[in-house]
Amino acid sequence: MGAGRPKPGQRPRPGDRNSNSKDQHVINERIRAREVRLVGDNVEPGIYPIEKARRLAEELELDLVEITAQADPLVCRIIDYQKFLYQQKKRQKEQKAKAAKVVVKEIRFGPQTDDHDYNFKLKHAIGFLKEGSKVKAYVFFRGRSILFKEQGEVLLLRFANDLEEYGRLESMPVLEGKRMTIMMAPLKPGAKKPAAKQEAPAQKEESSEEPK
Repeated sequence: MGAGRPKPGQRPRPGDRNSNSKDQHVINERIRAREVRLVGDNVEPGIYPIEKARRLAEELELDLVEITAQADPLVCRIIDYQKFLYQQKKRQKEQKAKAAKVVVKEIRFGPQTDDHDYNFKLKHAIGFLKEGSKVKAYVFFRGRSILFKEQGEVLLLRFANDLEEYGRLESMPVLEGKRMTIMMAPLKPGAKKPAAKQEAPAQKEESSEEPK
């Protein structure tokens, strides 16, 4: 059934078919044009007086819906408007569900992290990036260790460099309170990994002397 059609013998008032809705379309009695262009598979396409277009919609127990107001005459379809809204809402819900949720994994360092601990956390970070999660790595400065903030920055930049085949650095190290942080995002599928740097082959020096 259409959106809020009147009962048999009841004359619709302009706007009462959609008075409690926040719909973005103009429908039925709310359409004020004198004539409209009808399109769709359930009618003969063409230009109709508004009264006839509304009558066709009522005969089909559907709704007259404005789809293009900028045209002259404006363009309408005869559809089940409530069904249309339901399907639109369903599609939006499905798209939202399909949208990838951003997962952030945290990895904590101290300013004087040893190589064993560093490599252990590097391995975990690689796994996180491979599975599509972001990695938030930070150095926590406890007490007077804040004096080693430069050392913490070097550690984080080394960490980002070691992960460049699996992720990209979103921000340089930032000190906020007692934490210095970087954020790594996983490389998108098909993204090119950084190529190994190669030295350009040395060019042979050519003699400027002409052959005798």
